[in-house]
Amino acid sequence: MSTTIPRPDTGTEAGSGTAPRLRRAVITGLGVVAPNGFDTAEYWDAVLHGRSGIDRVTRFDPAQYPAQLAGEVPDYDVRKYIPGRLVPQTDQSTRLSLIAMETAVGDSGLDLATVPQDHVGVATGISVGGLEYSQRELEKLWSLGSDHVSAYLSFSWFYAVNTGQISIRHGLHGPGGVLTGHTSGLEAIAQARRYVADGLPVAMCGAAESGLCPLGWAIELTTGRLSTVTDRTRAYLPFDTAASGYVLGEGGALLVVEEAAHALARGARPYGEIAGHATTFDPRPGSGREPGLRRAIELALADAGVTPADVDVVFADAAGVAELDRAEAAAITGLFGPRAVPVTAPKTMTGRLYAGSPAIDVATALLSMRHGVIPPMINVTDPVPSDQLDLVLGRPREVPVSTALVLARGEGLNSAMVLTAP
Repeated sequence: MSTTIPRPDTGTEAGSGTAPRLRRAVITGLGVVAPNGFDTAEYWDAVLHGRSGIDRVTRFDPAQYPAQLAGEVPDYDVRKYIPGRLVPQTDQSTRLSLIAMETAVGDSGLDLATVPQDHVGVATGISVGGLEYSQRELEKLWSLGSDHVSAYLSFSWFYAVNTGQISIRHGLHGPGGVLTGHTSGLEAIAQARRYVADGLPVAMCGAAESGLCPLGWAIELTTGRLSTVTDRTRAYLPFDTAASGYVLGEGGALLVVEEAAHALARGARPYGEIAGHATTFDPRPGSGREPGLRRAIELALADAGVTPADVDVVFADAAGVAELDRAEAAAITGLFGPRAVPVTAPKTMTGRLYAGSPAIDVATALLSMRHGVIPPMINVTDPVPSDQLDLVLGRPREVPVSTALVLARGEGLNSAMVLTAP
């Protein structure tokens, strides 16, 4: 049961335009699980050194499919991280979410026992649900009969399962929510910011997701956007003349968000602040109106109270699909100017992680702020000249990062988030 926290009289939600934003939301804990790093430190070292986690699929035999590469999280002993009773109940997406959140809480240094249980919110993003678990149980249904189907299927596939399992695992009774779609990792972080604006001292948020099973593969192949290149160094090349689609991956990032004064009072060291956010829809095809990504960026910058000149780096959505890359490049250069801001996409080392991608981009941007370095994108060797982007290619760029912009897109949906140094 959730308890409603009264909106404080000192301010309202950021971007509402009705009052100054006084309740600032800062990120104090990160938990990353990725194909090229099973924890935050390992992942950060990998992206700085250009180590990819993309390779031929091992979870199932991909020989019968046109796309055969993915970013798989390395094998791990699930019972080392997940209580034994949860193992038969959980899909890979939920397991990765629980592991990443446990890491984030530890990283924050927050003792949850010191915070009332109904004063901690949880918001997660997800786009496909527990596909691997669902496929396994459906196979039992058709081959063995209904008596062999696990009762846990009733919730293991469910979009809200990660929010629920995180809440149960940590004994939380505050507001909970789930956002859906490929941008939802970013939307979940924005929801945590709203929880703080509404009076909560702490919120847990983010997304970690997996759909690497034949069922997920078949669904994704219907888009026609999966790369069928079998060379792991040439399959996923956003903003490159040889772009042929994207590669899927699994994983993501979970975060601990706190009200700034709450974090300060306990001596926490925030990674950064969620300063601005906006979401827009694309117009109807054939309407003659431009896509909504630029508008999302403009609204997010306005919400944060910063200008394009203040932005030190853009973490691009980087679809790896020619028409989508051209649209994103046009939005960036149209607002910032040609080659006016560094643009990167470390997801070239992980693949696109469904809802986990924008969440892990936020985590990477925060690490960039803390360490003063922009991680590169790899394998891109022939950028499309007309894009006029200042791509960070091949090696890290050591520059101070005070303001970062993270972009995410779904089908007709655009999301932009501005992060600022604490």
